[in-house]
Amino acid sequence: MTEDKNVVRLQDVRKEYGDTTALDGVNLEIRAGEAVAVMGPSGCGKSTLLNMVAGLDRPTSGTVVVQGEDLGELNETRRALFRRHRIGMVFQFFNLLDDLPALDNVALAAQLVGTPARQARARALELLGELGVADRRNLYPATLSGGERQRVAVARALMNRPALLLADEPTGALDSRSGEQVMDLLLDLNQIGQTLLIVTHDQRLADRCASRVVELADGRVIRERALERTA
Repeated sequence: MTEDKNVVRLQDVRKEYGDTTALDGVNLEIRAGEAVAVMGPSGCGKSTLLNMVAGLDRPTSGTVVVQGEDLGELNETRRALFRRHRIGMVFQFFNLLDDLPALDNVALAAQLVGTPARQARARALELLGELGVADRRNLYPATLSGGERQRVAVARALMNRPALLLADEPTGALDSRSGEQVMDLLLDLNQIGQTLLIVTHDQRLADRCASRVVELADGRVIRERALERTA
């Protein structure tokens, strides 16, 4: 059997919700080290595509393969374990736990996969330092700025060294300055080899961080184009 060198491979993926077709025969490949932005109008299928790749939902038909695993063949428990170990996720509204300080929010991701607490906290502190928010480690999410919360969320997503980082509108809830900081962060991560799949309405984010844009409309890929990143 030929080794699949893609981190992500979607083949003829269709997703129906009752009478609504969210994805209609989508094909997509993402190679290791790529940064791909998925764009399109609201309701075009962007979030559904992200959910397919994350293993949060199953296709009605077609295959979704992430790092060699056909997610459609895994039951819910195995998909959850795969997601915890192999995929990092960053959300528009951060999804941090309000009752935990930044350090514990980050460390929890590793503890959930069995990493001892002391080791998890050490790696969490290292990541917070790399992302420039180590001095905020004992603060709770409500006391952090939007940009700081997103950096903490990125640190959490990177805790288990994922093969793939998924970002769902990562600048959508941020002001311009914080958004620029997160763009710089995503670009830096990709430049050191992190594979990214970014769903966004923000053309600036795509231009800054992505090497390729995939455009959706009515659940179909209508265009793919390579980008030269802006400075």
